[in-house]
Amino acid sequence: MSIHKNHPFHLVDVSPWPILGAFSAMIMMMGIIKWFHKFNNNLFIFGSLITMLIMYQWWRDISRESTFQGHHTYLVTMGMRWGMILFITSEVFFFISFFWGFFHSSLSPSIELGMLWPPKSIVPFNPVQIPLLNTLILLTSGLTVTWAHHSLMENNKTQAIQSLTLTVILGIYFSILQGFEYVEAPFTISDAVYGSSFFMATGFHGLHVIIGTTFLLVCLMRLIKNHFSSIHHFGFEAAAWYWHFVDVVWLFLYISIYWWGS
Repeated sequence: MSIHKNHPFHLVDVSPWPILGAFSAMIMMMGIIKWFHKFNNNLFIFGSLITMLIMYQWWRDISRESTFQGHHTYLVTMGMRWGMILFITSEVFFFISFFWGFFHSSLSPSIELGMLWPPKSIVPFNPVQIPLLNTLILLTSGLTVTWAHHSLMENNKTQAIQSLTLTVILGIYFSILQGFEYVEAPFTISDAVYGSSFFMATGFHGLHVIIGTTFLLVCLMRLIKNHFSSIHHFGFEAAAWYWHFVDVVWLFLYISIYWWGS
């Protein structure tokens, strides 16, 4: 069979990672159930470790296909661009559901909530303390990731590495501050609909920050290893798009939940 092809598409090789990834995710979800009901997190930790190992090897194969084997042609990368655009669009609607629930309860508090928002005995966060600092951190990270993108397009590898490193550090800093905020929170997720709306919206955003930081960290390692060029770096572009999406969602969260909602 000839190794040459007469089309610009990428027909992927047989890979064990999709089926193994599905099983590892199932183990992780079963581990969460066991953790919640039996108060034992061993299975969850085991499933998480397997999932991370599979993610590493799967991403390694994709990096090899795009960087060294040349499978990611212009047509393939255009398909990936549309895939990323549609994925971010689905994420937008995912967060719209949280905002919908929050505004449904806050604009017309029901009698069960005491016809008051925030509900009585709920002490909301001060929006000019940690939330404002986190807003400044994410806005700054948006600037640094844009700086990294422009440096990469201008073949300035040194500045690209510096600015992308700054972005990853700011993402980690944001997550640490949000974790501290959760530990010090005067209410919990079970405190009326306010607690549920707050922790679901900000918690899922925090998860997206961790995912985005990981995405950018992988791009930083690939950048150091010379995987990107000024004209072939969609992996980084996708990470930058995702990070800007995370920034914009946080602005809406800060304005609506932390500032207006308090």
